[in-house]
Amino acid sequence: MRFTRNSVLVPTRTPAPTGTGGGLLPKRDLAAAWFLVVLIAVPAWALTIGQARDMGVEPGTMGIALPLFLLLWVTMMAAMMLPSMAPVAITWVRGIGRQSSGWTRAARTAEFLGGYLMVWTAFGALAYAALAFTGDLVADHPTAGRWIGFTAFLLAGLYQLGPLKYVCLRHCRDPMSHLMHYAGFRAPARDLRVGVHHGAYCVGCCAGLMVVLIPLGVMNVAAMAGLALVIFVEKLWSRGPLLARIVGLAFLVLAVLAPFQEWLLPGLRDSMPPMDGM
Repeated sequence: MRFTRNSVLVPTRTPAPTGTGGGLLPKRDLAAAWFLVVLIAVPAWALTIGQARDMGVEPGTMGIALPLFLLLWVTMMAAMMLPSMAPVAITWVRGIGRQSSGWTRAARTAEFLGGYLMVWTAFGALAYAALAFTGDLVADHPTAGRWIGFTAFLLAGLYQLGPLKYVCLRHCRDPMSHLMHYAGFRAPARDLRVGVHHGAYCVGCCAGLMVVLIPLGVMNVAAMAGLALVIFVEKLWSRGPLLARIVGLAFLVLAVLAPFQEWLLPGLRDSMPPMDGM
């Protein structure tokens, strides 16, 4: 809000989300950034789809050891998150390029990306623990899968509608003020700190969506593609926050249906007896 000369209160426009007019990059640089995104995201999706085809959709960790799971998880996150965070990342990397060159620029860029992926790796370790717990639970008590699905959808819906989601979503949609704040970070490890900081907001924005991979299956390509689309639209569409609320309400509806509709729980279904057997 601002006051005009005649003291009339006039609402100011909400800043446009990253990359949708008033964005962070000139059009030519933005086009180059999206081309780079495609070059990285397509192989990441190809690798993810190939792994999912070999492993299938099963409950729990599917017998994968933690190091391999984290490698697959980081690949999945690169495929799912890169399109929505690329404009901010490219903007920061361009700033690095103006201040340094050669190996220094490469090292600083790797440091920034490493910080971002470090946060998602830590979140992946938590996801692995949750999958291991739920996998053991449904193995011992097959009917528990329905209530795990109910709980996962419920938590995801409540998170989508909660305040933390929108604090993080505002950062991801309008990060310019944060980029200016990052410019004040001092060496050493400034770029690492920037990557960790932005990655933490990204995790906070998407955590609720990631929870539904427990009932839907962590290697469910259709679910991953749908969630990636939701993340992309939430961050870049002018009505992204409205979509986030709609998705949250949809998750609450799925929570109600989950105990009675096995098809909603492909990531837990193999361990559950048929409904008519109960």
